[in-house]
Amino acid sequence: MKRKWSFAALTVALVASMAWGTHGSVLASQSGEAKKVYLVTFKNALPANYDEMISRANGKVLRELPKIGAVEVESDDASFVANLKGQPSIHAANLEMKHQLFDERLEPEAADGMPVTDIPQPDQIDSYWDYQWDIKRVTHNGDSYELETGGTAGPDGEVKHKAVVGIIDSGIDPWHPDLRANLLGGKNFVPAGADKDETGDPDDIKDRGGHGTHVAGAIAANGKVKGVGPNLGIRVYRVFPESGSAPTSWIADALIQAADDNVDVINMSIGGFDAISRYTYQNSGSYSDIADVLVWKRAIQYAVKKGTTVVVSAGNESLNLNNPTEVTAYMNRTYGDLGLKFKGASMEVPGQIPGVITVSSSIQWSTDKIAFYSNYGSRSIDVAAPGGDNGPDYDKTGELNQRDFHYRTLSTWPTYLDPYFTSNLKGYALLHGTSMASPKVAGIAGVIKAAHPDWKPAQVAAHIRKTAIDYGKPGTDQLFGAGEANAYNSLK
Repeated sequence: MKRKWSFAALTVALVASMAWGTHGSVLASQSGEAKKVYLVTFKNALPANYDEMISRANGKVLRELPKIGAVEVESDDASFVANLKGQPSIHAANLEMKHQLFDERLEPEAADGMPVTDIPQPDQIDSYWDYQWDIKRVTHNGDSYELETGGTAGPDGEVKHKAVVGIIDSGIDPWHPDLRANLLGGKNFVPAGADKDETGDPDDIKDRGGHGTHVAGAIAANGKVKGVGPNLGIRVYRVFPESGSAPTSWIADALIQAADDNVDVINMSIGGFDAISRYTYQNSGSYSDIADVLVWKRAIQYAVKKGTTVVVSAGNESLNLNNPTEVTAYMNRTYGDLGLKFKGASMEVPGQIPGVITVSSSIQWSTDKIAFYSNYGSRSIDVAAPGGDNGPDYDKTGELNQRDFHYRTLSTWPTYLDPYFTSNLKGYALLHGTSMASPKVAGIAGVIKAAHPDWKPAQVAAHIRKTAIDYGKPGTDQLFGAGEANAYNSLK
């Protein structure tokens, strides 16, 4: 039986994909290109002569991250990393990966199961609240809205936002009626030429795939669907083009920008794995992802020091993240055909990076199980939140034609895209994944900050854990962490 990790978290670093299905990643040179792309981290800040240093090693700097002492570099010299040896200011260097967007709709299995057609179209209904089991649960049937929504709306509909959530993702539908009142802008980090439609316009935050729009709705929709904080402000940082490829440096750049924009919370429905010992590529040398891990650590530390709470998804590989042997075995099974061979320990990033709140995915029909796809781990998961699944019949059989998409989560979808395959809805979609769980916790963090603007990220995280509902085994466990996060409990 082959199970699809549908709407998985965005995978970065060595193992990477955007959360539509199974993961896929390739090296930057996989398309027949002679050039490869690397990450280089320095021991401290970028030295004054960093560009000259990279040039002497036969590299070209593509992107600077001066606030965390790192650069993204392109080179057609197979000895580029070796050429850097002897430079005392350099901490680490390794190959960077392109992270592929994999769309579940392209797979034959997507035709199995029955699309949902019994939910009215948006022009036939005033509210989808009765279909939002996930938001109803985390808000205690909307009771949390009586305590805090993240802002206040005036008689003219203009919202005064008390807290802002930054969303690092595939962008947003800026015209969606449920989102536009809370959208405060953002920035595009996808450079010109990433695909045929990318011009490098920093203001182009339009969502090409739908993922970011769905995530945004779970946080701050205020229309036919409701988010956890319907008056929270949202700022969008687009790191994925339509083709779905993004290296870690783009995401780190967005993290730094969001922190500099003084957002209160960052949501990254992103997850993947880094080798933290050694790996080989097509038997042509040995590499380490320590530079990639350093970029993650430094960018997250930068954001947390600026007072930003960072919330991330746990990923959708159904792995015990506290078993590094299991994680490495998964990487070899999945990516061996690319010529990659992993040895030693690996880690999930950014979920196992210190300073983040890591979220697993709970489901509608059980408080003892988490979603079949969700990663877990006793020392890795902080809390769970509703991410949905395919229902109890699928859980028993694993048969694709037993999938019931009603058990997924309903949120906003770009109004200009075709309906997602799980339903015939226009402007809304039913999705599942830890990508859908993480934004609920980001929304909770946002309304906590609105109620307690002086709280630090560690206080926000501790309060979310303290007020979570204790599902699963009593106390902290490997599936739910401290429990399922709850907005109402966190505010009352």
